[in-house]
This record gives sequence, C-alpha cells and structure tokens, in this order.
Amino acid sequence: MKKSIAVLRGDGIGKEVTKGAIEVLKAVAVQYNHEFTFQHALIGGAALDAEGTPLPAETLEVCKKSDAVLLGAVGGPKWDVNPPHLRPEKGLLQIRKELNLYANVRPVTCYNSLLDSSPLKKEIIENVDFVIVRELTGGLYFGKPSGRKIDNGEEAVVDTLSYKRSEMKRIIEKAFEMARSRRKKITSVDKANVLESSRMWREVAEEVAKDNSDIMLEHMLVDNAAMQLIRNPRQFDVIVTENMFGDILSDEASMLTGSLGMLPSASLSTDGPSLYEPIHGSAPDIAGKNLANPIATILSAAMLLRLSFGLEEEATAVERAVEQVLDAGYRTADVASVQKRAVTTGEMVERIKEALIEDGAISNIMEAYA
Repeated sequence: MKKSIAVLRGDGIGKEVTKGAIEVLKAVAVQYNHEFTFQHALIGGAALDAEGTPLPAETLEVCKKSDAVLLGAVGGPKWDVNPPHLRPEKGLLQIRKELNLYANVRPVTCYNSLLDSSPLKKEIIENVDFVIVRELTGGLYFGKPSGRKIDNGEEAVVDTLSYKRSEMKRIIEKAFEMARSRRKKITSVDKANVLESSRMWREVAEEVAKDNSDIMLEHMLVDNAAMQLIRNPRQFDVIVTENMFGDILSDEASMLTGSLGMLPSASLSTDGPSLYEPIHGSAPDIAGKNLANPIATILSAAMLLRLSFGLEEEATAVERAVEQVLDAGYRTADVASVQKRAVTTGEMVERIKEALIEDGAISNIMEAYA
C-alpha cells in the first residue's frame, strides 16, 4: 500500500512527539511492506513566525492532497499577546473547518500497568474503556458574533453558540455507528435544563435513536457527566456531546489514564483526509528536553492506520506494542512512579519499535528510510 501523510508538527513538544510517531509508522511500513511518504508543513506559532499566519495556504494544500494528516500540538506563551486572528490556536480551528473535520473521536482506555499512575483509586478505573465523540466544527468556538464591544459606555463581550440541526444529527449518527461495534450504549451529554441548543440536541438524539433501536440511549447533563467520569467511569461506552463540553470532558477523562500524554484522537472528515493528534498541548516548559510522552501521538498514528488506511492488523500491532512496553515497566516522566526510572521520549519510541518489530532489527528501518 502506498499512502501519503501530511505532518504538521506545530509548536513545543509537537515536534518531538510527531517525530516519534513517524518512526513507528516507518517501522510499520517496513514490517508490513507498505510505503508511506511524509510531507511536512507549518501550522500554529511556527507558521506565524515564518509566514505571518497560523494556517498558510500551502499547508492547507498539502493536507488536501494527502491521504491523512498527523498533527503535533500548537500554542505557547510566545504568542499569547497576539490578537485573536493571529493566535496559534486559530490555525487549528481553521483547519477543522477547511477539512470538514466534524467528528472528534477520543478513546479512553486505562492500562492495567498504569493504574497506579492515575490519581483515582484502582477499583474505580480498572477496566475503563469508553469513547468520547465530540462535535468539532460548531458551537461556541465558531459562532458569530464573537468579540468585544462597548455597551452603554461599558466594555462587554459576546460569544455565540450556534448549531444547525443537520450538524447535530451527523455527529450523533456517528456515535450510534461506533456504539454498534462496542457495547451498544450511548450517553448523550447536554445542558438541556438551561440551553436551547441542548434542548434541540436532545430532540435530535431521540430522533436518531428511533432508527437505531438496538442501541441504548441515555441523556446526562454535563455537570453530572463531569462528576460521573470520576465517580463511576466504567458506566460509559460511547459519550457524544457538543464542541465545548467534549473539549472539557475529554481532558478530564485523561486523568483516568494518568496523563494527557496517553490519549490519542481522530478528527474525521466528511469528504477529505482525516486528522490525527494527541489531545495534549504544546507543553513549552518541557519542549526540546526529550521528556515528552510520545504514546498519545503514537496511538493517534494507530488510529490513522485503522480509520484512514483500513489497516486493522497494523493498528492493532502498534497498540499491542505500546501495551507491551508499558507492561515491561517503561514510563516517561508524566506517568513514572518513584519506584520506576523515567525514560526519555526517544527511548520510549525505541522500545515501542522494538516491541513492534518481531526480530528487533531496527537497523533495517534506518536502512530502508536512509
């Protein structure tokens, strides 16, 4: 199989973790006789510094011509004083719109070997396995008007939460589709006791449920959902919710696994390449220090193999390699306990490659891609 992958390293640790994921993808290519090509392009703060815009036209063109997109992270204090349209995060929002990345899929799996890394009790997080399906191109992050104004001589601000019924329906249908291959339970999260948008969301969820009677649907207010994620996370199978709620809840869910550095994500497109990225940020405080956890990005690459390329065996092999390395006791600093020595970003990548390649012949990878 020949496939092209656009790589948007972004800022901070994005450069390090994408490098590790690329090395693992190259190992997969050698092991399974595929050919992956990688085209690098700028986004976020790096693009602002080089091109004066967080999403250059060239980057968008590279992505549209690729079969999938791998992204690191964007942002950092260097650009915090920039006006809104010149913030690194603006590039991320723009690419979601431009590529029609409507569905963000974030699996949450608690590895047995990392149960002690979570701040929660073992008996609460053991066997946790659910997916958060987040609407990605609507809601508060994209609504207009948005900005500051003067109201009767006083500074005021407005952000608009806006959704079309069709936007709600397509993300809820995606959640039902995913639930059918899992435990057939959906928790739809909203704030229907306060927000009109949530009342429509709940109506649409009920409409979709009528055509999917084999799937159990429950509704949960977002404040209760935040509590239940900590109280009893095993009750969840597929959580579906709107943009901002999904953003917040998925970051909360990362603490079940012990670190933001463990959670991958896929942003699925309606009609073009999908985008894969870790859910963590650019972590400028550790950038360039070889300390970042590459696992979330490597697992995002596994999702890329499965969802964009249809390579189930290869994706499973990567996920199994990650689990084997964790079972062997290797940890980066974010999930290392006082009893275990923390390994570097590079060493973690090497260990995963060794676990992936049956004969451990890493030199073959380097020769193939020299």
